[in-house]
Amino acid sequence: MLKVNQVLFAYQNKATLQNIQFSVKKGSHTCIIGESGCGKSTLLKAVYGLLDLEEGSIYWNNEQVLGPAFNLVPGHPKMKYLAQEDHLMPYTTVSENIQKYLSRQYSEKSKQRTEELLEVIDMLHFAKTKVKNLSGGQKQRVALAQVLAREPELLLLDEPFNFIDNFRKNKLRRNIFNYLKKQKITCLFATHDSTDMLGFADQALVMKNGELIANNTPEQLYNLPPNQYIASLFKEVNVLKAELFEELTKEGIVLLYPSELKIHEEGKLTVKVKKCYFNGDHYFVETICKNNQLLYVNSKEELPTSSSIKISYPEDLLEKRLVQN
Repeated sequence: MLKVNQVLFAYQNKATLQNIQFSVKKGSHTCIIGESGCGKSTLLKAVYGLLDLEEGSIYWNNEQVLGPAFNLVPGHPKMKYLAQEDHLMPYTTVSENIQKYLSRQYSEKSKQRTEELLEVIDMLHFAKTKVKNLSGGQKQRVALAQVLAREPELLLLDEPFNFIDNFRKNKLRRNIFNYLKKQKITCLFATHDSTDMLGFADQALVMKNGELIANNTPEQLYNLPPNQYIASLFKEVNVLKAELFEELTKEGIVLLYPSELKIHEEGKLTVKVKKCYFNGDHYFVETICKNNQLLYVNSKEELPTSSSIKISYPEDLLEKRLVQN
């Protein structure tokens, strides 16, 4: 188990991690999500042992993780950390880059493991290709295979799919996280993409300005976001004043995703269409409410600009999604 206790870290007299505390169960996958510059990468470096903490402590399986001041070679031996930058051997093949971290005493087993990892990263056809001839996204996938070859107890990933082509991301996510579950490898990964979190994380840590502001399951945070910032990490969100809804007597704002609203002739809200955006299987419609608030809704068809439409909303969610400004 990973335990992070009241960690404080400052960089050039600016606190980049403030009183961070959480734990991660063995074999589980935990996501750190938040806007750029919130401290995600710094937290991963602290967990790996690349930083000397100002205050607090970090333990992996009851063994304290110490920083560079206590280690000639920083980095906990039972963990592997893959940053956004990779360290590959450009003039050797993809297979050779992976085999570098496998046992040379058992050549047949090493060959099987290499093929298995090439399949995980979807690069069997590039086994004999030199790394220097790969794209940035392909190099990132090889770097992923390298850290998996080392069989860490805890894998730390920093934006692992950042440079991967969109059409490959979903399959690669499934391959990587299924492999980690199969091997019972604990994973802590940082991302700004909610898709990484929603389908593959058991636990989600939300960071803002160096602070941990939420720690829950992705489902709980999505269904009951405690504030606008957290809701906006998942997708576009409507931030509507409570006064718009006749069912509510309290003040505040209501957070509703566009997909939760419906265009219906008996809807209680009347809005005017401002702009439609084609999104493949639907149109994303920007509208204006009577109090000049923007409201977003999905539509199966393109709607005329300036036309009036009626919107229905899930009344049972209003109280649950009512938060303070």
